[in-house]
Amino acid sequence: MKRKKYFMLSLFFIFIVALSACGNESASNKDKKDKGQSGDLDSSVTLRMLEPGGESGDYVQHGFIDAFTEKTGIKVERESPTSLGKLQSIVKAGDTSYNLIEMSASNLEQAVGLGLVEKLDWDLINPDPIFDEAKSPYGVGYQYFNTVMAWQETNDNKPETWADFWDTKNFPGKRALPDWASFVIPLALLADGVSSDELYPIDLDRAFNKLEEIKDDVSIWWDTGAIPLQALVSEEVAYAAVWPATLVAEPQGLEFTYNQGLLKMAYFAVPKGADNFEETMAFLHELTKAENQAKAMEIFPYPGPSLDLESLFSEDVTEQLITSEENYPKHVLDDPKWWNENADEVNKRWQEFQLNR
Repeated sequence: MKRKKYFMLSLFFIFIVALSACGNESASNKDKKDKGQSGDLDSSVTLRMLEPGGESGDYVQHGFIDAFTEKTGIKVERESPTSLGKLQSIVKAGDTSYNLIEMSASNLEQAVGLGLVEKLDWDLINPDPIFDEAKSPYGVGYQYFNTVMAWQETNDNKPETWADFWDTKNFPGKRALPDWASFVIPLALLADGVSSDELYPIDLDRAFNKLEEIKDDVSIWWDTGAIPLQALVSEEVAYAAVWPATLVAEPQGLEFTYNQGLLKMAYFAVPKGADNFEETMAFLHELTKAENQAKAMEIFPYPGPSLDLESLFSEDVTEQLITSEENYPKHVLDDPKWWNENADEVNKRWQEFQLNR
């Protein structure tokens, strides 16, 4: 708990420093980047947003909506939950009142294929420097999340790779793995020695052969992020694939490594035919600003894609930052386009594996 308080306090002071730094930006550059202050936007409109709710909704409100409304006077109404099915219903009904929808990368790919989202105007968005994968023609990436291996800190056998994780002889004990194909199949290939730059296109036969090797040692196939953490703390399993955001603030006697972490991204997109396009592009610009992403991380420590984000943090924070110069290259980036194009075959093979494990 003390570490969590220290982490959040560090973020608070860093955000104050970030605001001071932003105050030194030249007036001409600020006018160019912050279109909302130019008077070109209609401050009387209200944007409607579909988002996941809970802490994820608080993350968006705290980091981005508050800053956008303060700058432009434009209000943003949040509604939850969000889903691809809901987007389909909105577009089919011709409802143009929804301006923004939060989506996983895979759902965004599906939405593009179904013609459910607008192509963005990146000239209007005029983003601050961000990683390339955050700049989709149809979505702005705003938040990274990762899957990594974790274990009890008292365990002397500490894995460094997924090959170690699969090695139940030298790293004995039960395992916990995610019960989703797109999360676990890449890990199986990494465990089989496939390099990160040759992971895609996925070799499904090779992946499922590797899963067969470990399935008897997997006692938990989880579908909720809290489950593997609880299983590690209770020593029900010795090693687990986990979402580590909670552990950054509260280690709970556990350790993890970012090495060969699976990196995914969440996006905001614009439903087909949505009203108030320019105002929506102005909001999407706010997603790219480092100081807003730092503010959002006060809710939970999943970072945005700003290339300037690391410079806002002290060393004790950056050592856990997914996108730091040290940690980002350790990860393996997801390929949502491949998963979308091969969804039918993957789902069929995964269901067969589930029935026989």
